[in-house]
Amino acid sequence: MSEAIPAQKSPYAVNVEAGKKYFWCACGRSASQPYCDGSHKVTALTPIAFTATKSEQVWLCGCKATAGQPFCDGTHKTL
Repeated sequence: MSEAIPAQKSPYAVNVEAGKKYFWCACGRSASQPYCDGSHKVTALTPIAFTATKSEQVWLCGCKATAGQPFCDGTHKTL
């Protein structure tokens, strides 16, 4: 149970605020996708923390297979 599961096969468009810290769900089990809700505790995976450098819309990975965690790199198109 230490493998990430795809939450969806497309990215999440979210608005972030400059200076605010976010925790992206890396396991795919969170009920509050794309953010962590602690569901990873039954796995060996941990969330990816990032701080927004500016207020903007970003695309966070939904398939959990991106090489650029937590941001979408288009990997979902190959799944």
